[in-house]
Amino acid sequence: FYELFFDDAKIASKLLDITLTARGKSGGEPIPMAGIPYHSAEQYLTRILKAGKAVAICEQVGDPKTSKGPVERQVARVLTPGTVTDEFLLDDRRDNCLVCVYSHNKHFGLASIDLSSGIFTTQELQDTTELSSEIQRLQPSEILFEEDHTNNLDKSAYSLTPRAPWHFDLETCTEQLKKQLGTNDLSGFGCEEMPLAIIAAGVLLGYVSETQRRALPHIQSLKVEFHDDGIILDAATRKNLELETSMQGNNQHTLAAVLDSTVTSMGGRLLRRWINKPLRDQHTLRLRHQSIEQLISQLQHEPIRQALRSVGDIERISSRIALRSARPRDLTTLRSSIQTIPLIKEALDSLDYVHLHALNKQANLHPELLTLLEDAVIENPPVLIRDGGVIAKGYDTELDELRSLRDNSEQFLLDLEAREKERTNISTLKVAYNRVHGYYIEVSKLHAAEVPADYIRRQTLKAAERYIIPELKTFEDKVLSAKERALSREKFLYEQLLERIAKNVQALVKTAQAISEIDALCSLAERALSLNYVQPIIDKQPGIDIKAGRHPVVEKTLDDPFVPNDTTLDPTQRILIITGPNMGGKSTYMRQTIIITLMACIGSYVPADYARIGPIDRIFTRIGAHDDLSSGRSTFMVEMTEAANILNNATPQSLVLMDEIGRGTSTFDGLSLAWSFVEYLANTTQSLSLFATHYFELTALEQENPIIKNVHINAAEHGDKIIFLHSVKEGPANQSYGLQVAQLAGVPKHVIRQAREKLRKLEAASQTKADIGQTLPLALSFTEEKDESAEKVKKAVMSLDPDDMTPKIALEHIYQLKQLLKKT
Repeated sequence: FYELFFDDAKIASKLLDITLTARGKSGGEPIPMAGIPYHSAEQYLTRILKAGKAVAICEQVGDPKTSKGPVERQVARVLTPGTVTDEFLLDDRRDNCLVCVYSHNKHFGLASIDLSSGIFTTQELQDTTELSSEIQRLQPSEILFEEDHTNNLDKSAYSLTPRAPWHFDLETCTEQLKKQLGTNDLSGFGCEEMPLAIIAAGVLLGYVSETQRRALPHIQSLKVEFHDDGIILDAATRKNLELETSMQGNNQHTLAAVLDSTVTSMGGRLLRRWINKPLRDQHTLRLRHQSIEQLISQLQHEPIRQALRSVGDIERISSRIALRSARPRDLTTLRSSIQTIPLIKEALDSLDYVHLHALNKQANLHPELLTLLEDAVIENPPVLIRDGGVIAKGYDTELDELRSLRDNSEQFLLDLEAREKERTNISTLKVAYNRVHGYYIEVSKLHAAEVPADYIRRQTLKAAERYIIPELKTFEDKVLSAKERALSREKFLYEQLLERIAKNVQALVKTAQAISEIDALCSLAERALSLNYVQPIIDKQPGIDIKAGRHPVVEKTLDDPFVPNDTTLDPTQRILIITGPNMGGKSTYMRQTIIITLMACIGSYVPADYARIGPIDRIFTRIGAHDDLSSGRSTFMVEMTEAANILNNATPQSLVLMDEIGRGTSTFDGLSLAWSFVEYLANTTQSLSLFATHYFELTALEQENPIIKNVHINAAEHGDKIIFLHSVKEGPANQSYGLQVAQLAGVPKHVIRQAREKLRKLEAASQTKADIGQTLPLALSFTEEKDESAEKVKKAVMSLDPDDMTPKIALEHIYQLKQLLKKT
């Protein structure tokens, strides 16, 4: 058992639903105690870590036979949510990131490490918006931060670990990084002038070294990232686009679920990194697109995928080898993976595209390592080295001799039993063994009086007596010693084997990176063929042009064919104002434009007949209505905050999606805000924008600005019913079909009738829509509130009595009113 005491026992009892008991006393009070079985510790550790707790594992290091007091124990490992590397504690398709955030003067250093794969990065961020975006992208399992500096971190969403301020010292962190990376300075990594990034990376490295209690040989490089390396997606946009997690909180019906057809876990993780960081580097995108093109044209993606199915997680196995925590079956998985590499390379040999050729060259055959693994480890070893039977016969002469002594005991026992039966003339005598009493000779009570004088009684049973004789005792000492020595020798050889394999870790990591990318590219090739995607054109010409585009996720969920639509945004047509009925497909149309753009910018083919994507620096979305109770923000406040972020940060190369802005307030407030937002996007940011609205008045903006264009989602009426056609047509919608949608939703018929009657009355009493569009700019110059100056003018006018004034007095009052009006 692993045992826990005091508060640890109380916490574990509640968390793991295990019995809380007591052992001994402290200060006269019972000491709380709980325990978990040693052989099933893994399932309990998983639950503890998922709850965001850290675990220190203490192992027995002393020998109970020689210990005069309590057996000596030491902390063998410290596990935290962000530092685990064990296979059973990890999601094989997701990175397990540990992040450190350091804040100074409203700027941030952010470093990230995935100890299970050796990926180590750092960067500097300018504000909380960039910080939130990066944390949302990385989805860390654990975040380190300086004590009392948690204001910018979501305590409810992440496991937060405070670190004392003295850890965040620039000089100490710099020295720690130089020591780990084996350099005299950090200029070779491009971060020497980035103090916040250095501090975050140094604190992170120190924490990992502290928890692992050993060297980190697989961490030999630090990549400096910049927030604008890729297309910037803020936290709200990532959530709205459902890249990896749906609005329902699961992994189904997401872009990753559609695109991930990888056959290795490390390929799956790489593809998710691509999805979460679309690129602005058009050269890299063309390499991916053209690699996919050749894989498809030569029909080589399937043979490669077939070979890849036999490849294990080389990336994470390499890390466990470096940390000396690899298990025997990690080594057999590594062996079978290396044995498969020639098949992968053979399939790639027929392809001559430069990028695929480079990946093929990077995937090493590792012949010497393969020979070592084949010689050293049996075909199907046990899970743990402590069970023995891992090292292959013939690998070590001493181990073979010890095993021979241990394993050949059976014949000796058979021979001894035969001799003793003959000597004693007791035919039922038998020689046997158990763990408690060791070897013994068992004789029934009936024949107990017949045993020779050299039989020494070892145990008395109800129906038999058990004895030991000098010859058997000598044999027992020799055999049991051989078992212990064989296991000890095997553990030593296993550690030695890990040391030898560890020298190949960097080469294995490079091979893993190549295979990961080959798998990701083959997955995208398979998706392109299976789902009828096309290669997008990536160029420098501003704008987006999509013909017959489809939403990749929605398309997969429909029984009926998806209705494709075109989208054109360019310098002559930067904003589409989209009107049409609820449920008509406005949101789907806008999202598909964004997602097709994003897919093109991760290197994927896209669901369309044709797509040309120009330079994009940011993608913004403002979709849906929700409040933020934890921060005390109303639905409308959330909406305005997200809109403000868009208006303050969008550029002419940004792609903006705004859906139903202004719904959370009064009609005229909402309409005035929506109108102003469109004008700002058109005149100031000049972003490529999709703006869906139910404010029909906004369609008048097309007449004021040539870069604004109206489109609508088509629908048709059949009697009192509505038929959604889902096709995008030029011009504004002629009505919103709100009552028909309400009827479809099951609103009672008498309510629909009353609403229809009320609608007729309101339409008869109101201005025409065209009049509203023409007068709106003037109307927006006034507010519904009455200010003090206007109230003074009103009171002054109401106090006058025209019938009791001379012309001179009336003229004086007119001058006074004029002065008051000047102040309004």
